[in-house]
Amino acid sequence: MTTAALRPIAREELLAALRDLPALPSVVLELVESLGHEELSGAQYAAKISRDQALAAKTLRLANSSFYGRGRQVRSVAEAIGVLGLRTVRAVVTAAGLAGSFRRHPGFDHDAFWRHSIGSALCAQALAGELGRDDADLAFTVGLLHDIGRLALASAFAPAYAEAQRWRRERDCPDTEAERAVLGLDHAEVGGLIARQWNFAPAIVDAIREHHAPPVGDGLTLTGTAHVGDAMAHALGLAGDADEAVSTLVLPVWAACRLDDATCMRLFAHTEAQFKTLCEALFH
Repeated sequence: MTTAALRPIAREELLAALRDLPALPSVVLELVESLGHEELSGAQYAAKISRDQALAAKTLRLANSSFYGRGRQVRSVAEAIGVLGLRTVRAVVTAAGLAGSFRRHPGFDHDAFWRHSIGSALCAQALAGELGRDDADLAFTVGLLHDIGRLALASAFAPAYAEAQRWRRERDCPDTEAERAVLGLDHAEVGGLIARQWNFAPAIVDAIREHHAPPVGDGLTLTGTAHVGDAMAHALGLAGDADEAVSTLVLPVWAACRLDDATCMRLFAHTEAQFKTLCEALFH
């Protein structure tokens, strides 16, 4: 297929395709909606998660992993929250629910996609924690979702998206540049539309839509945290993709992090340890 054989995706066509995307598990929507609202107790979260057997099983698998294991078998979601902490449980359930909601499509490396998404989420969360921000859970969620537009394009417009990827490889250019050239839009814009369709908070919608071009001049925002987390995950090569390249950092956003080399290395080591354990719990 040549680029000339394709046409840009019309907005109406895109919106119709997005309406056909799979619905997220209700517990995932509830957990994302609860971010920033800490009035719910651990018992209430445990009850919500326990309604979904698949998500509960992955939570227990993580709690009983060697990374978190405490020498005794964890048998309930409530116990898992006690071992892992509410933040980690909420993160793993959100990740598992998202990954389990999309069917695999030939020609798209789903494993690499989710590895990078989880790596970005962990990097963004670790960065927010290191900087003493109070939105580490939001940072994880945005890091996890930042490329959801890529998954949607690969699912709904597979031939056109494959051509955009060919364009990127041949010209050695950023994904967004190739997507706009071939499709007339990019995955960040599509991701923002999906997040809005799922009724996520405006801060999440904006961060997904702008993660490649975060605002500057107001210190480090949630969008900036996701932007840096994305670059950190690429730098660590967590996707396992031979073509993986570090995305371009907006320098004022990176400067706002004020991280020295020793801190970066510590964050990298912590993220890599968590990453391996989380991927084993979710995908094995």
